[in-house]
Amino acid sequence: MGVINVLDKHVAELIAAGEVVERPSSVVKELIENSIDAGAKNITVEIKNGGTTFMRVTDDGCGILRDDIKVAFLRHATSKVKVQDDLDSISTLGFRGEALASICAVSKLRLITRNKNEEIGSLYEINGGEEISLSDTGCPVGTTFIIRDLFYNIPARAKFLKKDISEGNAVSNVVDKTALSHPDIAFTYIKDGKQALKTFGDGKLISAIYSVYGKDFKDSLIPVDYTLESIRVYGYVSKPVNARPNRNMQNFFINGRYVKTKTGFVALEEAFKGSVMVGKFPSCVLNIELPFEATDVNVHPSKIEVRFVNERPVFDAVYHAVKSALMKYDSRKSASFKHNSAFNEINGFNPFKNAQAVFNKNIGVNDKAPLPNKTTKQDDYNPFDNVSFNANDEVNNLKRSQKDKNTEGTRLSDSSNPFDIFTKTAINNNRKEKQLFTTSKPDIQQKDEQNDASDNLSLKDNTGISKFDSFDDSYKEYYGETEKLNTNSERITDNDETTVVQKLIKQDDIFIKYIGEVFNTYIIAEKNSKEILLIDKHAAHERLIYEKLKSEKAGAYSQFLLQPVTVTLDKAEYNAAVNNLDMFKECAFDVDDFGNGTVIVRSAPQYLDAGDISDCIAEMSNYIALGKNDIYSEKMDWFYHNVACRCAVKAGNKSTAQELIELVKKLEDNPELKYCPHGRPICIVLTKNEIEKQFGRV
Repeated sequence: MGVINVLDKHVAELIAAGEVVERPSSVVKELIENSIDAGAKNITVEIKNGGTTFMRVTDDGCGILRDDIKVAFLRHATSKVKVQDDLDSISTLGFRGEALASICAVSKLRLITRNKNEEIGSLYEINGGEEISLSDTGCPVGTTFIIRDLFYNIPARAKFLKKDISEGNAVSNVVDKTALSHPDIAFTYIKDGKQALKTFGDGKLISAIYSVYGKDFKDSLIPVDYTLESIRVYGYVSKPVNARPNRNMQNFFINGRYVKTKTGFVALEEAFKGSVMVGKFPSCVLNIELPFEATDVNVHPSKIEVRFVNERPVFDAVYHAVKSALMKYDSRKSASFKHNSAFNEINGFNPFKNAQAVFNKNIGVNDKAPLPNKTTKQDDYNPFDNVSFNANDEVNNLKRSQKDKNTEGTRLSDSSNPFDIFTKTAINNNRKEKQLFTTSKPDIQQKDEQNDASDNLSLKDNTGISKFDSFDDSYKEYYGETEKLNTNSERITDNDETTVVQKLIKQDDIFIKYIGEVFNTYIIAEKNSKEILLIDKHAAHERLIYEKLKSEKAGAYSQFLLQPVTVTLDKAEYNAAVNNLDMFKECAFDVDDFGNGTVIVRSAPQYLDAGDISDCIAEMSNYIALGKNDIYSEKMDWFYHNVACRCAVKAGNKSTAQELIELVKKLEDNPELKYCPHGRPICIVLTKNEIEKQFGRV
């Protein structure tokens, strides 16, 4: 007797349903696509409990004729494909005829519909693929699907569903993408009784973007519209300065269908290469229109991927479209600084002719003030000849200077030329900066002055926890002992500036001599006259901050922001953030829900740059959204990694000798710290024997 069985209809339908319906978002996607194909202009989606217990999709499309209702739920029944040739030019979102059959096989479904040619509507109920009833009902033209208890008859599939919030995020993502791909349709999305999305349906893509992602994201975009042969690319890309730490907001649509296309992703990022920092990614909402026969949309069960007959033209079209948009953006940015040189030459125009008068007017100086050199013609005078600094900052300095001089009985207008004061101010500022780097015979007062001055120049610029603890009494004692040990320390003097090139660190039986720093990144030190230490200051500082955050939970270092920061997130990130606000608080962030995919940050770690707050929140939210488990400590550990990396002194930043010495001292106090939180080594040791081998001495 044979062992091969022919499955009965019901079992076959359950297996086939698994290919189309994976989760509630799959159901919503299929039903929305059917509504769009039916010509709907208004679509309402409502879910409860992530869609596992209730989903409703209502549209004002053409509706379904009563004679077609039962046939529509048969497998491979479709109105969009008739013959084989139709598969070569599919222009609709749905075409297989599997969606309704698969959905009704694993749920309790109710259909309410009326065709525009019928006077009364129809109510059809079918549970688990078994017909319950078909009756008349009153309803407007259009279609409403109500799905309850998804996978009620397949418990094995139901247990693989994620939490309600995760399933709800997936449904939200489907609605968002569809709303962006069809701005001419007004979408309303209701989640657990609350309206989560409302689009205008005015046909303007920027309006749909505003509804989905909010004002801040909308304002960060530049338009794209480019045609290459038969391929048109249009939409919006983010400005380079608004690049994000992940790719979650890269949206591509091919002939109105949201897809994930590697060709588009690579072309987009190639076009942005050189315009964004490494580790940052552009955002986009780009539509690609090309002949239907140039694509194959029947290569993925959920139709989320497409295949191109020829990928190269698509890549070129996206690349040149984005590149040209970026070039236009750059040219507009600098347009206000250009002037017509041909016109200037003909008319003898001097762009700086009236600069002094404008300057005088801005700071309240008499316009009749004489020029610095009476023998110089006014037309030839250029007040900016010797100026090489920010004029706006110096104008403010001059205003303050004017007030001071007025109190002393001296008027600023008495000066023959305000630009003399302008230049003197810059010279005085330069002298003050030089004094910050100049030291004489060290004493306690001078050390304190140097430490205060270095706050604005070195490792303590953004750290409220004092990236290295302030030079307290214990350090002064240690520093004094160092001077006793280092009676013959070498010094180099240049232009009245004294630079310390050697310092000794003594701890127990360990003697470390600080040599210097190379590439503004690596510290060089000699240990016990036997080893050379090469220390990565960023990795070392990052690990020290990480250990401190981990031990003290970071909460003590929160700082209230004068101007709160709003962060726009995609739906998955947004829901992850608002449902884990306590985790942000543990990491010294005070984050609140601001609505419509946006969170507001009211306080942050005081050692974190303001420009990094948005990226930090986005990365944290993305991590929570992608988390495969609920282990709290693992997520917090990642938070500490992220914050420590952003707060640590960066490679390339200038640091004072005292700070670097203190960093080496702290590392010696914690010999177990050998790697940064990301696994990179902190220190590389070169022994004297190894070096002598390289020189052939042994």
